[in-house]
Amino acid sequence: MQPAARIAAAIELLDEILDGAPAERSLTAWARRSRFAGSKDRNAIRDYVYDALRCRRSFAALGGAETGRGLMIGALKAQGAPLDDLFNGIGHAPSPLTKTERATPLLETLPAAVRLDCPDWLMPMFETDLEAQAEPALMALRERAPIFLRVNTLKADVATALNSLASDDIEAKRIEGIETALVVTANERRIRASTAFESGLVELQDASSQAAVHRLAGQGAALDYCAGGGGKSLALAAMGYSVTAHDIDPRRMGDLPARSQRAGATVDLRSPDDLGDGEYDLVLADAPCSGSGTWRRTPDAKWRLTPQRLEDLTRIQADVIRSAAAYVAPSGRLAYATCSVFSCENDAIVDAFCSEGRWQVIDRMKLVPSERGDGFYLAILERNV
Repeated sequence: MQPAARIAAAIELLDEILDGAPAERSLTAWARRSRFAGSKDRNAIRDYVYDALRCRRSFAALGGAETGRGLMIGALKAQGAPLDDLFNGIGHAPSPLTKTERATPLLETLPAAVRLDCPDWLMPMFETDLEAQAEPALMALRERAPIFLRVNTLKADVATALNSLASDDIEAKRIEGIETALVVTANERRIRASTAFESGLVELQDASSQAAVHRLAGQGAALDYCAGGGGKSLALAAMGYSVTAHDIDPRRMGDLPARSQRAGATVDLRSPDDLGDGEYDLVLADAPCSGSGTWRRTPDAKWRLTPQRLEDLTRIQADVIRSAAAYVAPSGRLAYATCSVFSCENDAIVDAFCSEGRWQVIDRMKLVPSERGDGFYLAILERNV
């Protein structure tokens, strides 16, 4: 596909997504019906779409409209691309720009929520909850997320993992302060086909998530109460825990047996009816949340979140922390986590739970999106004596 044809395809997809279609579903469906598109075409179009969704408000302002066409015009203006070469109406290229579309406002004159690509109703929450970190966090959410790997210490040390990645021309470097974390600096799309990944030397896992797991160091039986795909289950197993994984929707753990086998880890998958009662030294409840700390990875989620959905999530989170606490052994620890940066999903949930007098916080971690990882929250609790 020619560059202009890729832009036209991205415009079509963005219009679908702006009409309410999930981004990933639209991209997958387009790839299936567009057999003429090669892998480079698909990757380029995916990048266009996700970049435009991350910067939806600012690109719409630059492009003159909150449409697929407007977003792509804004994106290309931001890049300084030759618009007249790409929007010329020749072949599969989009039609030429209008006089209105050529006009370019100065972003610094626009409201902060537009410049920083934040829904208006969420801007006060970012400013109140993150204070001086609000603008850097929102700026980070406008950019593509780095690709992080966790070195699986059941099979390799960091040097061995780096050498194996290098043998497949994948460049990576250590993240200071997180002993198992690597950030990929070149050829990230080769990871899943690499020897290091296929042999279980590394796993894809955000660095902030790894930092949280390291704070849970200990021994004994651990329950990953909202396990999902099982990344934290595998990390806990690599630290020496005997790990049980649970999810209210067991289908989310469908890949975990294969991942465990590749990693050389033992993870026991159990149904909600087979968890025992108060037998775990550590219970990790990584609760469903807005995902606001990870919106650079799933940018359409930022625009789909509503006040009602956020309120619903806080009720779910209050139920999750209470339910998870029932499985903690008398001298054990309860860890509550989200990938949100909002206090209403984090401190407010934990503090309300502790206000009943039976639990106390012994450690908290709050991370905002940055080059070192996604936004993440962790509170570690123990019972009051």
